[in-house]
Amino acid sequence: MPTHIISPAQPLTLAALATLLADGRPVQLGDDAKAQIAACHAYLHQRLAHDDKPIYGINTGFGSLYNVGIAPDERAQLQVNLMMSHACGTGAEVPQYLVRLMLFLKAQSLSYGHSGVQPATAERLVAMYNRELLPVVYEQGSLGASGDLAPLAHLCLPLLGLGDVNYQGYRLKAADAMSLFSWEPLALQAKEGLALLNGTQFMLAYAVDGVLRAQRLADAADVIGALSTEAFGGCTDPFNENLHRIRPHAGQVLVAKRLRGLLAGSELQTLPRHAVQDPYSFRCQPQVHGASRDALAYVAQVVETECNSVTDNPNIFPDEDLILSGGNFHGQPLALALDHLAVAVAELGSISERRTYQLISGQRGLPTYLVAEPGLNSGLMIPQYTAAGIVSQNKQLCTPASVDSIVSSNGQEDHVSMGANAATKSRRVLDNAEQVLGIELLTACQALAFRRPARSSAALEAVYAAFRQEVEFVGRDRVLYPDLHQAAAFVRKFDWAGVL
Repeated sequence: MPTHIISPAQPLTLAALATLLADGRPVQLGDDAKAQIAACHAYLHQRLAHDDKPIYGINTGFGSLYNVGIAPDERAQLQVNLMMSHACGTGAEVPQYLVRLMLFLKAQSLSYGHSGVQPATAERLVAMYNRELLPVVYEQGSLGASGDLAPLAHLCLPLLGLGDVNYQGYRLKAADAMSLFSWEPLALQAKEGLALLNGTQFMLAYAVDGVLRAQRLADAADVIGALSTEAFGGCTDPFNENLHRIRPHAGQVLVAKRLRGLLAGSELQTLPRHAVQDPYSFRCQPQVHGASRDALAYVAQVVETECNSVTDNPNIFPDEDLILSGGNFHGQPLALALDHLAVAVAELGSISERRTYQLISGQRGLPTYLVAEPGLNSGLMIPQYTAAGIVSQNKQLCTPASVDSIVSSNGQEDHVSMGANAATKSRRVLDNAEQVLGIELLTACQALAFRRPARSSAALEAVYAAFRQEVEFVGRDRVLYPDLHQAAAFVRKFDWAGVL
């Protein structure tokens, strides 16, 4: 398996990250990254040796304590104290695959040589990534400005031999885990604690994972929506190219084209139509799915830019002989994007639930609740209830985090992004939407069976057959929650792009 090289000269793409996450290949710092990290570190220490001018967080305190000077012999302890005092995370543990991604993204940000860390610090983060020695990080504690302070403190405590880690299924003290590799705790130098804790890598890891999952879900929505259209007896006129040529939003045009392709060659489309027009949840798929796709394209652009950014403070520019204190740690770009992602995904779930409702309603020759002997059998009555409850919860979760702020650090940090909250709730919205689309898939396949012997297109019949390998037809009432769980798992793992 080839090694991924972290290089400041090679932009990091979401496609490359998707590959990295999928195959788990090792990573290493490129020679150019090592050189830039070393040059920045050397410049900083030469500057400190000859200049007593206050530099935030290096020879001063932090936050509202910026006006407190720190003596040269206390600067290393300052960084250690920062790491320890800021490890105040609470709540659920961050999933381990996201912690691993955080390690990678932190190393990527340091590789540009504007943070002042010693090369050994970046190398240790890479080693932890490759060994899958994953710090225990908690979801709550970040305001999304001044960086993801608390989560990143937990991420980086093991560099000092502190905190806990997950390794090969065991939870260990970091010092004990490090001894397995004969690793000594790092001795942090000036600014290193600040460089490690300032940054957006917590919310960015969620954003990377979220946008990749959302893109897959958008593909799933198109295919499942096409299946539902077939099962409901819908027509293809609303997807005609001419309609979308005169309102050419990119996402809308793409979804209409995909629906035309998915329905091409369907025997069901040759049967007499049940109605002149279909309900909006079928007819307006290009407009609704497409708008979510356009929103996700914006989110992807923001996330990819952030992956190639330096987000700690202050930033060091050796070539310009500058150390500048600014606000690159502020998470507002990601906070807005993550809120946008949540809304876009929630809408995919919202229109999906409406298609489910239509399919079980006893219209167009389909039995009520898609079961024989309705009354004796409830069939798929309650999965729609479940979908409706989940969709309603998503609406509540889509209240934007990015419009909130709260003053901290004695008023010095008087506007924060709440991007960390946007990150964690967007993940819940994604989980929920995957389940809602799974319920629609279950319902559409159930309805399609009642259209036999007529067949759909080859592409959609292949999806139907693959789903039937996981979930059987509901001939009479049975315990359904395993089917709902299997349907959601199918939505998450199936190769939707391969159908399109």
